[in-house]
Amino acid sequence: MVLLELRIYANIARALFRRPAIPVGARGFRYHRPVLTILIVFIALSAIEIPIIDLIVHRWPVPRVVLLVLGIWGVTWMIGLLCAYLMRPHTVGPEGIRVREGLEIDIPLGWDDIAAVSRGSRVDQPKSPRFVDSDGGRMLLLRIQDETNVEIALERPTPVRLPGHPPKGGVQVVTAIRLWVDDVDGFMAAVRDHIP
Repeated sequence: MVLLELRIYANIARALFRRPAIPVGARGFRYHRPVLTILIVFIALSAIEIPIIDLIVHRWPVPRVVLLVLGIWGVTWMIGLLCAYLMRPHTVGPEGIRVREGLEIDIPLGWDDIAAVSRGSRVDQPKSPRFVDSDGGRMLLLRIQDETNVEIALERPTPVRLPGHPPKGGVQVVTAIRLWVDDVDGFMAAVRDHIP
């Protein structure tokens, strides 16, 4: 939990100094467009909620201070999450592809690990499993609003580290990863620079 909290503040700092987490020589590709409106609405509503709650409990100092601190912390947390989506893009560069999502997921894939990268939209039912068994392998789906539009097929079963503990987190072995990229054309062009 402390590590997650530090990541929130680190991403806010990255946003303030305009320093996205993109390795030298790589290009970043954002994936926030489908959730941007929702995040902004939640941030705005939470910010509006702080003075309303303060107005309701202003006569009682202890609850007032506690609720004020919790409200400000919550808004800060949501701003940090938004900054993570903006400052931690997927990257394509000389070392390979880094697949990212929000604060916690960061999967480095070297070019030797990647068999093929293809585009193709897929919309899943809400709350679908993160892993799908297909074609004798196991696919990791990193959906944004239940959608993916890029598939990375791996050369061999590859271990990836996810947040949490098994069966949904920890080290998992996958043969493909599906993800969402806002600029699919740019992403595929950057991949073609490294995989003909």
